Amino acid sequence: MNCDVVAFAPLRCSEVCRLCVFIQGYLTVTIEPLPPVVVGETVTLKCNFKTDGRLREIVWYRVTDGGTIKQKIFTYDAMFNTNYSHMEDYRRREDLVYQSTVRLPEVRISDNGPYECHVGIYDRATREKVVLASGNVFLTVMSPPNNISVVAENTPAPFSRYQAQNFTLVCTAKGGKPAPSVYFKRDGELIEVISYTPASTSEQGGGSAGVRGARPLISRDLDDTKLQRSLSLLDPEGRAARLYTESPSRVHTQGQQAHEPSPATEVIPETVVSREFPRWVHSTDPLYYFSHTHLPQSDGSVVVQARLTWTLNPQLDNDALFSCEVKHPALSMPMQTEVTLAAPKGPKLFMSPTRAKVGDTVRITVQGFQVGSPGNEVFPEPLFTWTRVGGRLLDGSAEREGKELILERVPAELNGSMYRCTAQNPLGSTDTHTRLIVFGMYALLQQHSMAPFWSGYYTRS
Repeated sequence: MNCDVVAFAPLRCSEVCRLCVFIQGYLTVTIEPLPPVVVGETVTLKCNFKTDGRLREIVWYRVTDGGTIKQKIFTYDAMFNTNYSHMEDYRRREDLVYQSTVRLPEVRISDNGPYECHVGIYDRATREKVVLASGNVFLTVMSPPNNISVVAENTPAPFSRYQAQNFTLVCTAKGGKPAPSVYFKRDGELIEVISYTPASTSEQGGGSAGVRGARPLISRDLDDTKLQRSLSLLDPEGRAARLYTESPSRVHTQGQQAHEPSPATEVIPETVVSREFPRWVHSTDPLYYFSHTHLPQSDGSVVVQARLTWTLNPQLDNDALFSCEVKHPALSMPMQTEVTLAAPKGPKLFMSPTRAKVGDTVRITVQGFQVGSPGNEVFPEPLFTWTRVGGRLLDGSAEREGKELILERVPAELNGSMYRCTAQNPLGSTDTHTRLIVFGMYALLQQHSMAPFWSGYYTRS
């Protein structure tokens, strides 16, 4: 806004853009409009005025609450030729450049808004009254997003071989002002999406990942023949048959030291779950549905959440690279974060203590995976389930979820027990086994006068 404001003694000028001349003196105030600035930059507020009178003072105001509150930020007193700041935090952030010009270094989002420059001169007729005129300018402060992230909605979740399921990526961009634009790419290519309006939590049945109003993504019904063929791969307990992909012997290259098994565990090859899928899996490109929400923050920034939903195809989507890109006028180039969809492969299990004794508390922990790129081994987050082969866990439960299985005060009877860790996410499932070896059984049996009978067995085990 470019505004010339003229004042006449003894009346106060209204803030209307006009130019007039009066024999008793005149005063005009002009402020050039400011382009948008980025947080951290330096802004110069320049108040241009013309007058044939004697200057009394120049005062800068910051206008808040829709114009109801005007806060002084800087004053120049021409009578005493002094200037001072009115900042409440006593941190002088303004510098006087030349009487009416103020510089704001390292602007913040909170500096966004209208500013007014008030100029006062002495009335030439009376020399007692002050003639006032003012101009205003709006300072627009932009802030680029300071954080973007991608997560999978409703995870960890189990793997399903016989039922098509929707999968949703959520990209969140924080700290942007104004709101940035967010879009997705797959393997570096922009994804063509179908926009939709997200349903409320109640309409989604308590926060499910369904898409309201979306066309069915399943093209044909489950084939019974395929179902029976896949079911034939399951053992009597309903788990996948054990298919060993490596021999128990350790193989390593020359110069590379082989990893010796822990004395408390027995190395069990990974069980590969057959990844046979029925015919509901699409052979053509999937339909991607896109939605986004804006969440205004108290500091003036906006949190943008963008969702990309499609029917997951574990055969085609495994190892697919998805990226979320954010464009903003304060950025010279888009911000980007990416994830690679990957099924879990071979969890690495660690048992503590390494030499478990009767009565010890044993912890079996997942410490990563055998296969996976550093920093992004498995996405989305796997669901870990622990079971004991051929029996229940020590606390009597059939299974336990989490990255760690705790066995408190292990009894001698658990020696040789096999424990299964199932790691699964919507892209696939895999089992890894470890055997618990309990030491100190011979000394325990001696206390019960059973050592002669068990000594031969204990030596051979």
